[in-house]
Amino acid sequence: MSPPTEGETGGARRVLVAGCGYVGCRAAEMLAGQGHRVFGLRRRPVDLPEGVEPVAVDLLASGLEDRIPLVDQVVFAASSDSPNEEAYRRIYVDGVDALLRVLEARPPDQRPSRFIFVSSTAVYGDAEGGWVDEDTPPRPESFRGGVMLEGEARTLASPIPGVVFRLGGIYGPGRTRLVDQVRAGRARCPGDGPIWSNRIHRDDAAGALVHLLELPDPDPVILGIDQEPAPLCQVYRWLASEVGAPEPQVDPEMSRDRSNKRCSSRRLQASGYRFRYPSFREGYRAMLQEMDP
Repeated sequence: MSPPTEGETGGARRVLVAGCGYVGCRAAEMLAGQGHRVFGLRRRPVDLPEGVEPVAVDLLASGLEDRIPLVDQVVFAASSDSPNEEAYRRIYVDGVDALLRVLEARPPDQRPSRFIFVSSTAVYGDAEGGWVDEDTPPRPESFRGGVMLEGEARTLASPIPGVVFRLGGIYGPGRTRLVDQVRAGRARCPGDGPIWSNRIHRDDAAGALVHLLELPDPDPVILGIDQEPAPLCQVYRWLASEVGAPEPQVDPEMSRDRSNKRCSSRRLQASGYRFRYPSFREGYRAMLQEMDP
């Protein structure tokens, strides 16, 4: 497959979404809707959005060189299939390294112009409720954050221009666990002062990825959370009011194992991104309307 010329593509880009899951598939769908040629990489690429070309690849298998298409940009949005360190390392360290090695081995004019690694705000430790941003030194308190940092370092050390996109808690269509808990009266507020939550709606996470692909010179690290970090109790009580459920009770034990920080999205906003759901209120209200039309 030789790289098409600008006239052949009509300005369209070829984008590989490696890890076409909850956020990746939505980003791929948006890109395909804009007329770009989009490849969705999975080990078993089923149920991809319309217009997304399947790439059935295990990044840890041999013979990747001829199975990864020539592309202009890459989004690495894979997720671990198990919540243990070995599984995380396979995806976020070994998988990233394997894909970058294939891309880096190509002639310079056939390499992608951008590689976005979707990371996590888990790279930050407990800030005791204080603010963190892209300039805050990471201090992971679990293997999740530590492994993510390794994947970030590999991305930013590559000769292929890289961007690290650190996402907060993702919610949206189909992820109704919190709403279900509030409705059933099982949600509990943490004690010992406000415990802050940092969220982003799936459509904003995907929309921001598309936005970062379009920017001519993005910052190397960007946080992906909405405009309003909120105390968990505030979120739970607002949801209870919206669905007519009893107000959640305080559980002092909940705060002991939670990292407490407020993540800033100012850099993402300054880059020109405009949130569809600026806070949890708009996002959850849209979800509730879909759940109860």
